[in-house]
Amino acid sequence: MASSLEKLISSFLLVLYSTTIIVASSESRCRRFKSIISFGDSIADTGNYLHLSDVNHLPQSAFLPYGESFFHPPSGRYSDGRLIIDFIAEFLGLPYVPSYFGSQNVSFDQGINFAVYGATALDRVFLVGKGIESDFTNVSLSVQLNIFKQILPNLCTSSSRDCREMLGDSLILMGEIGVNDYNYPFFEGKSINEIKQLVPLVIKAISSAIVDLIDLGGKTFLVPGNFPLGCYPAYLTLFQTAAEEDHDPFTGCIPRLNEFGEYHNEQLKTELKRLQELYDHVNIIYADYYNSLFRLYQEPVKYGFKNRPLAACCGVGGQYNFTIGKECGHRGVSCCQNPSEYVNWDGYHLTEATHQKMAQVILNGTYASPAFDWSCSGSESVDKEYSFSS
Repeated sequence: MASSLEKLISSFLLVLYSTTIIVASSESRCRRFKSIISFGDSIADTGNYLHLSDVNHLPQSAFLPYGESFFHPPSGRYSDGRLIIDFIAEFLGLPYVPSYFGSQNVSFDQGINFAVYGATALDRVFLVGKGIESDFTNVSLSVQLNIFKQILPNLCTSSSRDCREMLGDSLILMGEIGVNDYNYPFFEGKSINEIKQLVPLVIKAISSAIVDLIDLGGKTFLVPGNFPLGCYPAYLTLFQTAAEEDHDPFTGCIPRLNEFGEYHNEQLKTELKRLQELYDHVNIIYADYYNSLFRLYQEPVKYGFKNRPLAACCGVGGQYNFTIGKECGHRGVSCCQNPSEYVNWDGYHLTEATHQKMAQVILNGTYASPAFDWSCSGSESVDKEYSFSS
């Protein structure tokens, strides 16, 4: 029979072993991020499309009222001010992530953003082969990732830290990406059933990119889902011939379009769960852009918005203040006086106020799965509301 001393030592070692396992697990999930690496489309584009554009044919985001609420003058962001990625950077105490294109000194210290307005998860050649021929950018997710791989050796040689270590210390924002793969065929008149066939291909493209970045050393991924498209002025205008019974009587949104977004999100969550099981040393966080936004359409006044959340702030014409071909930034298109009272900015994109409210609930874990572990941060309290600079 073991002596009392032996039992005591055995119990102590067991507790010590268990504590070590818990600490190791906590350390793998809780990280002090030193930079943000971003891929995606206009939802996270901090100026790439502007720098890629012909100076004689600049995009709408190059002109006021874009950027009027914060950046003065416009920065190439598709909003009146900051994006979700900007609020994440503020929260982490990091610089606003500069666009890769047009930047003079790209470094991990500043963060790197490859997101481009109009970008798709699937390559342009593939989409054209599927009969989707919209005039969209060729800087797809795989193109963005390949550029990153090409410049990575140079980024690492300029630092004393190991390349894998720098990637491991970065928060990798994977989008949002994929919505344009659906936007283009929707606006070309293709049916939901046709477009649904693209969903597994889009999910595979996102998954493959994550795996490539894990192989390079990435350890924390924030992967946003799709939006409630049936609440967007552009879609509400496109499908305005839909019968009244085709609209949600409570929000005014079009349920079948929102159900499509949820279908994409369910497929994405299933794939992220599979990846998490395969790569248990990394943290893959699903950002619920859908529900973090949809609640604002359900209870706009509660969150400080006008009780008419479906209309665009910047636009002209119709029930939703939106006309295709006469969008925000074009001559003669007016803008609301107070964008912070509007959920939607220009028919396709959201206001700074909306981005801020979405970022808050993603960072505090309400709409993130699993929630971020900030226990090692020491710089922010884990409250339901965060204090972002204004």
